[in-house]
Amino acid sequence: MTLHLPTPAQPFNIGTRGSPLALAQAFETRDRLMTAFDLPEAAFEICVIKVTGDIIQDRALKEIGGKGLFTREIEDALLDGSIDIAVHSMKDMPVLQPAGLLLDTYLPREDVRDAFISNTCTGIAGLAQGATVGTSSLRRRAQLLARRPDLNVVEFRGNVQTRLKKLAEGVAEATFLAMAGLNRLGMEGVPKTAIAPEDMLPAVAQGAIGIERRGDDTRAAEMLTALHDIQTGQRLAAERAFLEALDGSCETPIGALAELNGGMLRLRGEILRTDGSEVLNDDATAPIEDGAALGREMAAKLLDRAGPGFLHH
Repeated sequence: MTLHLPTPAQPFNIGTRGSPLALAQAFETRDRLMTAFDLPEAAFEICVIKVTGDIIQDRALKEIGGKGLFTREIEDALLDGSIDIAVHSMKDMPVLQPAGLLLDTYLPREDVRDAFISNTCTGIAGLAQGATVGTSSLRRRAQLLARRPDLNVVEFRGNVQTRLKKLAEGVAEATFLAMAGLNRLGMEGVPKTAIAPEDMLPAVAQGAIGIERRGDDTRAAEMLTALHDIQTGQRLAAERAFLEALDGSCETPIGALAELNGGMLRLRGEILRTDGSEVLNDDATAPIEDGAALGREMAAKLLDRAGPGFLHH
């Protein structure tokens, strides 16, 4: 079967959120497709889709529905055929896709670490007693309070630029962003300190870009095969299996990181009470092909240790 490549007259539509970071990720996807198939920029259309999580900025994510807030409208556009593929930050993605959609292409993973951002100090230890820190992430909030229960943690919604503006205005002494996002935006000038995973385990799939398509779209499937990074896929299989077994979303204090070494996969997983008062973690290794099973097994162990209701208090 001949692959019918897109043309300027019939472009390939790439769906994305409209934030500067989401656009950078869509442009990276487009550029990789242009290179892989020797296509002009005009053969692609970047389609910006407004999502609930970006429209409603004045409330915490958990108050407006939790799962799918950054993906639902984009997936609707994919299902109705108005876009050909959707580009997502994998840490925003629910573990289950709507019927008819597949998420099986990942670009090479960026830096997985969190960045501590402050104009006044270079790390969590340097924050004054009772200092105010802004974050919209329940994971970061819980991890921070586990180390520094004295800190005042406030809600900090918005894209990278919005959060940096709030910091400059003195709404908080410090905040956190993903190193991957800062790197993709070329923001070398931001006053940041990368936090080792040993000190702050990242979100599931942090630093990874996923590309979603319709299950019956053979052209998109064939084009995306040229982009897929196998190692990122192997790592995310373990992390997302861990998340799924915990019934987690981006609104649950869960951290995980899978790393490859030879034929082996090391998985570190962590669950926290939302106030940081208790942290349970595990660290295990298995052959790469058993990564998803390892994720499920680790989740079961941690849930067993946690008892009922742990993640919701």
